[in-house]
Amino acid sequence: MYFFLPSSTQIKNQAVHKDILKLSIPNILTNLTVPLLSMVDLHLMGYLNSELFMGAVALGGVIFNFVYWGFAFLRMSISGIAAQAYGRKNNHETSMVLFRGLFIALAGSVLLLVFQSGLEKLSFLLLEGSAEVKALAANYFYVRIWAAPAAISLMVINGWFLGMQNAYYPMLIAVLINIINIACSFLFVKEFGMEERGVALGSVIAQYSGLTLSIILFFKRYQKTLNYFNIKDIAVVKHFKDFLNVSGDIFIRTWCVIAVFTFFTSQSAGFGDIALAANSALLQFLFLFSYFLDGFAYAAEAIIGKYFGAQNKPRLIEASKKLFYWGTFFGISFTLSYYIWGDQYLRLFTNKASILEEASNYLLWLVFIPLVSFASFIWDGIYIGATASKAMRNTMLISSIVFFFGPYYLFHETIGVHALWLGMLLFMLSRSVSQTILARKAVYVKLK
Repeated sequence: MYFFLPSSTQIKNQAVHKDILKLSIPNILTNLTVPLLSMVDLHLMGYLNSELFMGAVALGGVIFNFVYWGFAFLRMSISGIAAQAYGRKNNHETSMVLFRGLFIALAGSVLLLVFQSGLEKLSFLLLEGSAEVKALAANYFYVRIWAAPAAISLMVINGWFLGMQNAYYPMLIAVLINIINIACSFLFVKEFGMEERGVALGSVIAQYSGLTLSIILFFKRYQKTLNYFNIKDIAVVKHFKDFLNVSGDIFIRTWCVIAVFTFFTSQSAGFGDIALAANSALLQFLFLFSYFLDGFAYAAEAIIGKYFGAQNKPRLIEASKKLFYWGTFFGISFTLSYYIWGDQYLRLFTNKASILEEASNYLLWLVFIPLVSFASFIWDGIYIGATASKAMRNTMLISSIVFFFGPYYLFHETIGVHALWLGMLLFMLSRSVSQTILARKAVYVKLK
């Protein structure tokens, strides 16, 4: 009779899987809305009367990836620190980490708005692309820049919600943002003929709608957090220094990612407008996978952070193993999907034969990226949850400089655009391998 009853170990394992899925599923749904917006924008531009519009939104999007990813260190550092404070049941610190993050977000947003003209000129000075594409991209930039305060504040708020083990609220916010963004973009482009300005304005309206909802949700569930807030503690040197140390490492790590993807798109433009449009479409598949796996990475931030803060090493190790089970499954699944249906997926973005033919030349590189990169996404979540920021920074520096930029400059004159994809594949593989090598020292030996 007892043979059929689950053991205590099986029950614990099922509980870990349940915790992972409870956080990862809402995070996956939340994250998938990000590439969905890019896909809708590219679809709208890809079916206009010129490939210039598609390239312009891709180039303009690079600038905002550069800007917003530059502030993504806030979301990552806050989720890990808040999760550890949650695990220690330190209500005062969970409150203060939110407001320290918002302080930095609002200060940075003001600087972006004040210096937007200089940012636009510097960006297009550094980026490759034809004069026509840059002119359209500038129109896009000067509209979308006004979403910065809302977009950056949402990074902080969503990171804090996740640290509080709440993935449901970020999902609700993302769903609202996407519904409004897609509806407005179709309206402004299809009905009002606003072209590149239309998709930018849709983003602005959607981000402020999401910020409004996040404030409502905060007061609905977390109003008591304000009782632990002390404005004088925002600038307490020790706590602010600890926050900035972790944030600084993640900031450098994030800028390495920005540099890789900005360089990738910029150099694609240097190979011509058709190559830029083709690589922009292919990158959507990479982003789709990365945002999907980031659902499990975000779950890792919350779960690992909670166990790390509570000094519960056995549960932390068990959670790590289960996270890798899921990562392996989806890494294989996405690779098979892209191999079988990759050509059909490309037609979602454009009907132009020249772009489709160009993209098909590089599709095979993309097919293998999920397989070699899934471990890096899981490790990112584990490292952030354990605030192992220095190791995370170092592995990213090595991977970007040695394994992305190195191969590109060695081979771009002989194999052209293929050198970009070779570098991207090696960059992803190097992250997986190097983080695996350093994980024991960076994460697990810190716990008793």
